[in-house]
Amino acid sequence: MIARIAADKLKDLARKFPAIGLLGPRQSGKTTLAKALFSDKPYVSFENQDNQLAADTDPNGFLKGFPMGAVFDEIQRVPLLFSYLQGIIDEQPDKTGLFILTGSQNFLLLESITQSLAGRIAFVHLLPFSYPELKHTPFGDGPIDHLLFWGGYPRLYDKGMLPSDYYPNYILTYVERDVRQIKNISNLTLFQRFLKICASRVGQVVNYASIANDCGIDQKTVAVWIGILETSFIAFTLRPYYNNFSKRLIQMPKLYFYDTGLCCSLLEMEEVGHLSNHPLRGSIFENFVVLELLKKRLNSGQRANLYFWRDRTGHEIDVLVDKAGGAMPIEIKASQTYNKDFLKGISYWKGIQPASTASFVIYTGSGGLIQHDTQVLNWRQIDDIPV
Repeated sequence: MIARIAADKLKDLARKFPAIGLLGPRQSGKTTLAKALFSDKPYVSFENQDNQLAADTDPNGFLKGFPMGAVFDEIQRVPLLFSYLQGIIDEQPDKTGLFILTGSQNFLLLESITQSLAGRIAFVHLLPFSYPELKHTPFGDGPIDHLLFWGGYPRLYDKGMLPSDYYPNYILTYVERDVRQIKNISNLTLFQRFLKICASRVGQVVNYASIANDCGIDQKTVAVWIGILETSFIAFTLRPYYNNFSKRLIQMPKLYFYDTGLCCSLLEMEEVGHLSNHPLRGSIFENFVVLELLKKRLNSGQRANLYFWRDRTGHEIDVLVDKAGGAMPIEIKASQTYNKDFLKGISYWKGIQPASTASFVIYTGSGGLIQHDTQVLNWRQIDDIPV
């Protein structure tokens, strides 16, 4: 088992809260981690129809069978349990680490759940493997295109599966099961087309009208379906950074995927060589860097603090890390050759921002450079960035 960085935070929070929500995409390793860390607790999967029926039919009686708590897997399938869990937890106010609740839907976006367990539950997000988790294994030495194409889902590494075998089946299962559970979409073929169109816009500012035209749906449906992708940990949006700037700013978010391998599959790449000359390779590399920065935050139990910035005159920062001392700019380039133009956006940003902060460029060439107070790092050094 490859060690997960989030394990320490998960154990720490379990000593402080009565319930822990372990959230992340389907097959990201949540069950494996929960079983390993809380092996003394009974394990119940609500993928099992008998367990689901028992909990739905008599939730109070079902929970009384677990007086010392349990690991409840895919608990979003029995939302009725959450209000009953509140009562069980409140009867034992001094107990911590009672219930470990895993889910492949984001509970934080489900209002009824957050209301039921407000103040009683802490959340940890577990995404597919990060590069720091893989770099000390035999899988961490390959070129960047290999990592982009394979992605980070544990089953690929555990079972030695090819991405071309794994991802099409993952997508089919996701559409047939998870999408139906979140929202009853009648035309799943159209939703799959929507997924592919979103992949073709990875790293771009979301244009609802363009996506709607390409899919043959209305813009309201596009917004709802992007919400489904976010709720089910398929894609996420990076919000624009706002401040008291005089120029008009881009106000729409940028779209990224929680796994670059999944994105490559949606773009119908069947082998790593298809990525090398693909027109979206730079955007997929950008997705990878943004995702690694996000994983670093989430693995330590911290909130996401990443934004992008672009004004209507063309000045842009790929990532702004919102920190107490000021927003920290990061530029992302897929090139192996350093170019002084990499610093254009950062130089402009520092000219309009009074607070001086650290700044970084991440690219695929040699790292360890310092150019005009900006650290230029190779992508393998990404964990050195203090997000």
